Amino acid sequence: MRSTFMGLETARRGMFTQQSALHTTGHNISNANTPGYTRQRINFEQTEPYPNASLNRPQIPGQVGTGVKAGSIQRVRESFLDIQYRSENNKLGYWETRAEAYTKLEEVLNEPSESGLAKTMDQFWQSLQDLAVNPTNPGARSVVRQRGIAVAETFNYLQNSLSSIQRDLKNEVSVTEKEINSLTYQISKINGQIADVEPHGYLPNDLYDERDRLIDQLASVVNIKVDYTNSGGDALKMADGQAVIKMVSDSGKELGILVSGDRNNKMTVNFDGADDSVKTVSIGDTKFNFTDLNSTGKLKALVDSYGYEANGKVAGVYPEMMKELDNLAFTFATEFNDVHKDGMSPNDIASTTKARNPFFADADNTNPLRNGFASRIELADAINQSLDNIATADGSSITGATIGDSTNILKLANIINDKFDYAGDNEQANFRNYYEGVIGGMAVKSQEAVRLTQNSGSLRESVENRRKSVGSVSLDEEMTNMIQFQHAYNASARMITLQDEMLDKIINGMGTVGR
Repeated sequence: MRSTFMGLETARRGMFTQQSALHTTGHNISNANTPGYTRQRINFEQTEPYPNASLNRPQIPGQVGTGVKAGSIQRVRESFLDIQYRSENNKLGYWETRAEAYTKLEEVLNEPSESGLAKTMDQFWQSLQDLAVNPTNPGARSVVRQRGIAVAETFNYLQNSLSSIQRDLKNEVSVTEKEINSLTYQISKINGQIADVEPHGYLPNDLYDERDRLIDQLASVVNIKVDYTNSGGDALKMADGQAVIKMVSDSGKELGILVSGDRNNKMTVNFDGADDSVKTVSIGDTKFNFTDLNSTGKLKALVDSYGYEANGKVAGVYPEMMKELDNLAFTFATEFNDVHKDGMSPNDIASTTKARNPFFADADNTNPLRNGFASRIELADAINQSLDNIATADGSSITGATIGDSTNILKLANIINDKFDYAGDNEQANFRNYYEGVIGGMAVKSQEAVRLTQNSGSLRESVENRRKSVGSVSLDEEMTNMIQFQHAYNASARMITLQDEMLDKIINGMGTVGR
């Protein structure tokens, strides 16, 4: 037979469970603006009915419900949306960083403008043409020298500026490396805390939120794959477990384990390639070539911009642009010097000897080297010492040359229209066309980076909105829940009052008939 006081216990369970739901609702409302917080809910479960199936069970018509209990407090979150968000966040991290690198590159080159290399070269060619009109004019010669100095200084400025930004990129790679190791360390520590709680049958929801927030940050930097392992003990089936985070390529190839349980492996970007470029990446004891990191993320974009070694050669946004500047400066100076050496200057004519002075020189080497030449190009000492060392006359006949002859200076002025092999790939182009091709190619890649940044941002925002629609706190919904749980609590309390009245009748009213 059922206990007379059974209804009190049922109502008490109802009050306590609704009270727990109200506490959870209050927790959600308090954290409505907390970054990374996921709303929580009470999973209501019916308690075991009375009586249990047994040999000595009381003979009553059927089982009677005994109330409700809070089975668990669970986060409302969809893991599939987490995977989508991290994927889009990873792409956004890559294209944002790459677009920023191209923006800095465009700011340095500053084309088209009145201060760019193209304009400086045009002014130099114009000064040569002006000198060809009157080869004996010392003012025109002075302008040619000054324009030549401007050309050399522009090449120096561009190359040195790009080198400075490249050094900043290297520092940023190191900072990003530390960021990755900091995030993996924090995640591993949270894994350890989760492993201490889950075996006791609890769900550490706030720890889950903090871990997911850190994983979201990590996903924007490198491409990762997240798996989970059971914490053991009496852990609930719905418990997330400990995160195992691996760095992977776009094809899903595992490159190394960043976090496993409460341990993290340090990641190191190794500047062990040619010209201090990145060749390998280490994760703990695992080392792989950077080219195997065929994925996206902020780190990949930084190294792609800074420079990496691929097949024995240095590739990357800035190394390639610096190489193009070297090609332009070296080919231009070499071809210009060859024509200049063949001519006769006023000093040559006066001494009846051909000095074969170059117009441009390498600041560090008498035999110019192509690599890094744009940062070293300067005016030759002979031109700096005397304007009369500028070879304007024809040099085919040493004794027949005259100061008023402009044959050689015209040849120098026409070099801009001559086609040369600037890149060493047997493709001929004049200076303007080659430089325009370099700038145009950079502009196209920059526009692509900006466009893909916008696309990735839109996709991430779309996924984030869907994720928020599932897991973020809605104050309107929480207020509705609060009213619902409050009414249920009041109803359970009313049931206790009802039971009290019934028991009062039984205790104080029964057996008094006939007295």
